[in-house]
Amino acid sequence: MTVKEGLKPLKFYYFHPLVDKKLVQNDILPYLQEESIHSLEDIKRSVPIENMEVTNDIATIQHQVLSGSCMVQIGEKSSEVILLRAVKNNHRDVNIPEVEFSVVGPKEAFIESLDVNLNLVRRRLPIPELRVEEITVGKITKTKIAILSIEGITNKENVNTLKQRINDIEIDSVIDSSYIVQLISDNQHSPFPQFIDTERPDRIAAVLGEGKVAFLVDGAPHGIIGPTTLVEFFSAFEDYFLNWLTASFFRLIRSFAVVFSILVTPIYVAVLTYHYEIIPKDLLGILVTSRREIPLPPILEAIFLELAIELLREAGARLPTKVGQTIGIVGGIVIGTASVEAGLTSNVLLIFVALAALASFTTPVYQIGNTIRLLRFPFLFMAHIWGLLGISICFCL
Repeated sequence: MTVKEGLKPLKFYYFHPLVDKKLVQNDILPYLQEESIHSLEDIKRSVPIENMEVTNDIATIQHQVLSGSCMVQIGEKSSEVILLRAVKNNHRDVNIPEVEFSVVGPKEAFIESLDVNLNLVRRRLPIPELRVEEITVGKITKTKIAILSIEGITNKENVNTLKQRINDIEIDSVIDSSYIVQLISDNQHSPFPQFIDTERPDRIAAVLGEGKVAFLVDGAPHGIIGPTTLVEFFSAFEDYFLNWLTASFFRLIRSFAVVFSILVTPIYVAVLTYHYEIIPKDLLGILVTSRREIPLPPILEAIFLELAIELLREAGARLPTKVGQTIGIVGGIVIGTASVEAGLTSNVLLIFVALAALASFTTPVYQIGNTIRLLRFPFLFMAHIWGLLGISICFCL
């Protein structure tokens, strides 16, 4: 920067794409050009910017400048510089929840900004006991992780365990909170989720008041809750806004739907392969008629339909919204009708598979829905090998 005679030269550095240009032009540069600026302390007193830091550590300077700070150096041989926080905030506005949508209750969801997400939680918990501890993870991304707990309510062992596991992580990049969940879980090989993923700040605030621990990751539009139990994966947060009788009824329906989704196809295969004597006489004629011209055994028939449903579900999820809905509806009708008319599957099994797919969508937590989809296949194979005994062995496992 140009300076008058007798004053030390002032050098100003920043990365143009990372800083807020209006903030630099209006709140930083005009104050740096004043004649009263002779030292870094003068800058701290004059420039109306928060989070200023004076340092000579190369690693700190490098990290702050690459994170959106401006660096000011006075003099040619000065080893100390001052860092002015001027990061550009390119985040979307707070919107309604897309996955955990509820008719009753708040309509706010987390976004990809850690500061905004912490604001959404603090607004619901305006108490001094709320503790937020930040940890940086990732050698390349330097991702910030905020651990939330309430002092006096949360078990300190849970907080210390979570901090220790996050600090022990050695990874190059952390793009989403799912990376952290997989690395700190008790059993990384279990198909069952061990943390609850939520996009609702009101749910985070509620579980913190119950004594749980939560953490938010910068760049992730959802928070992670732990420790948790299996029952909580079938409980929607909207249940707390309803009468206890109504909420309990809906939870029972979800539990029944999960059991039905896992067992209905394996039981069909087991009964038609080994235990056809337990079929009621009135139902036997319908099953015989539906399977009279089908050349495939029950296990191949079931796997064909299950894989068709999974392909339709994956195709609908990966395509744009309007196209995905069309593929799901039209594809399901066309493939189901064609497979029955071609004699590859029976009408009865088609109905069972369709109902099982619908039942798997009743779970309010997305991760447990994926687990249910995965569990149906080992149950199917065990039902084909040992019948109802194989299904019982799967339950024991």
